[in-house]
Amino acid sequence: MNRNILIGGAWPYANGSLHIGHIAGLLPGDVLARYHRACGDKVYFVSGSDCHGTPVAIRAKAEGKTPREISDHYHEEFTDCFKRLGFSYDCYTKTSDEAHKEFVREFHRKMYEGKYVYEKETPQAYCECCGSFLADRFVVGTCPKCGEPARGDQCDACGTVLDPENLKEPVCATCKNPVTFRPSTHLYLAVTKLEKELRELVNSGKYWRKNAIAFTNRYIDEGLRDRALTRDLDWGIPVPKEGYEKKSIYIWAENVLGYLSAAKQVTDRNGESFEELFGENATHYYVHGKDNIPFHTIILPALLLAHGRGYHLPDRIVSSEYLTLEGRKISTSRNYAIWVKDLLDRYDADSLRYYFLANGPEKKDADFSWVEYVNDHNGELLGAYGNFINRSLAFVNKYFGGIVPEGCLSADWESTLHDLYTATSDRIEKGCFKDALEGVFEVVRKANKFFDEQEPWKTRTSNEEACRNTLYQCVQIIANLAVLLAPFLPFSSEKVCNWFNQDESWTYKSVQAGYVLPEIGILFERLDKSVVDEERAKLPRT
Repeated sequence: MNRNILIGGAWPYANGSLHIGHIAGLLPGDVLARYHRACGDKVYFVSGSDCHGTPVAIRAKAEGKTPREISDHYHEEFTDCFKRLGFSYDCYTKTSDEAHKEFVREFHRKMYEGKYVYEKETPQAYCECCGSFLADRFVVGTCPKCGEPARGDQCDACGTVLDPENLKEPVCATCKNPVTFRPSTHLYLAVTKLEKELRELVNSGKYWRKNAIAFTNRYIDEGLRDRALTRDLDWGIPVPKEGYEKKSIYIWAENVLGYLSAAKQVTDRNGESFEELFGENATHYYVHGKDNIPFHTIILPALLLAHGRGYHLPDRIVSSEYLTLEGRKISTSRNYAIWVKDLLDRYDADSLRYYFLANGPEKKDADFSWVEYVNDHNGELLGAYGNFINRSLAFVNKYFGGIVPEGCLSADWESTLHDLYTATSDRIEKGCFKDALEGVFEVVRKANKFFDEQEPWKTRTSNEEACRNTLYQCVQIIANLAVLLAPFLPFSSEKVCNWFNQDESWTYKSVQAGYVLPEIGILFERLDKSVVDEERAKLPRT
């Protein structure tokens, strides 16, 4: 039975270019989407650019442009990067899109009628120098609990959730001048009234990553706090309530609703049911980095619950840890980062996907190393997988005229391949992408060993029947490896599947003897080790 699958990838801020940390956290979403489509499921893989809020407004002011000009520029850049990396979004939109804004306004209108929204006057940080109210994360100071530097929303050192007025010596993150606090009336979401439902949600999170469970329980145990739904900002979605005409919906209360607005665009376009997708008979994955956990496990569910319509709550939280770069924390302000748009100009997309999925921050922090990248590309992708395909099919072309020879797949190989489909499915659906990829590459290594042990270069003249049987089996192995790796390595898998005139459906493949292979190309090029020093030299030293 086909399933309804929603896959929501986190929405990157449209105030600067994508770096490798973004990709490491978001790639699992595309693996899930491609896998579920191959299984015949109805997939809605959605995301978009986060265009509103203070970060974009500040970038615009610094460059003498409008927030829309800045956000549209980066949205186009993001769209191009995701396309070149093979992200198969069913809808990649932006929060400044009219369809999103109208959906959010209607959602909020309905939510304001319920029992979880109330009005309260509260002090809000204001920067006299910048002449604007500040979002919590743009107020910095000292954490009152541990004494370390902290933002106005959270202390990364001790994990304490904060309000800007709690900070010691608060200053504007942009101009470093002290901030003042002005009273302002806003709408608040009574998250504290939803503690029971949120606890039940995290306790039922069978397929949540451990970091998501731990973080969410900590937030709840330390005491939930009600959250402002509105802010005194010009750049945002206008609040759909009388008396709030000069205020905007707070960014956190509208960007996570993008999963719903984008999904609705897809269902409307396809003539399908949005209500069914957000009803009981669906599975929802949310894919993001560690810093976005509370927005997907507390904020989004709280908004959905407060709305009162019975929207489907998150099922599977795929939350990555942090990625560092050559042993140091990525810093966009210091330009200590590798920008995705530059990376894609120089390296193969499947090569990058392989590295970030095989070495990414899935269960613990991970480090991007140029030495490891080059070694993994040359050793695993080229040396193991690409080499097995090339040596096998080149042999068929050279000695059998490109015609798949007669043969019989051994019981051992048939069992290995069938079992690999089952194991890979289980690992992908549980969010264990490293294990899934490694499981396939274990079979790649087994296949290379099989080729070596069968010695077709010898049996070609000493026992032609054995040689034909060896090559026939190698062709069957390749045909199935291409399908199993398609969610991870879509570009190279598409080439191999085209060579065999087969689709990428998640079923065992068989290539008939007598099939004539087309001209076969090289899947991966070797990377010279000089790449390591060249790339490291581009990174700032301080």
